[in-house]
Amino acid sequence: MKKIILFTAVLMSAVGFSQAKIEFKATDNTIDYGTVSKDTDSGVRAFEFTNTGNEPLVIKNVQSTCGCTVPTKPTEPIMPGKTGKIEVKYNMNPGPIRKTITVESNASNYEGGRISLKIKGEVIVPKEVNPLEKKKTGPMQ
Repeated sequence: MKKIILFTAVLMSAVGFSQAKIEFKATDNTIDYGTVSKDTDSGVRAFEFTNTGNEPLVIKNVQSTCGCTVPTKPTEPIMPGKTGKIEVKYNMNPGPIRKTITVESNASNYEGGRISLKIKGEVIVPKEVNPLEKKKTGPMQ
């Protein structure tokens, strides 16, 4: 009987420690675009992460709060100790950026394997210069 209890305890311990864990490199799981121009920025950023567990990490699904942000997930499992990335393409509409991307995975260090990622910043439209407009000069003498 003692052997059965000991075997069960060892088996449960091994299963309990056999887990995938995800750790993102972005502070607070947020990428800050800062102030960017639609004309000079593609809107593509990447959330880099590491599987700090000892089982393969599987990213099952990645979705955004709106169609203006398109995330792309890794297609293969991320092996223990390896890194991966989730690419995000924002459509660069002028104005503030405040979007959430939800990641569904088998990570044991987040409840239900669900992780929220955020992007923030502001997209500006550069002021156009009209070549026909007179330039202002100093006071006339």
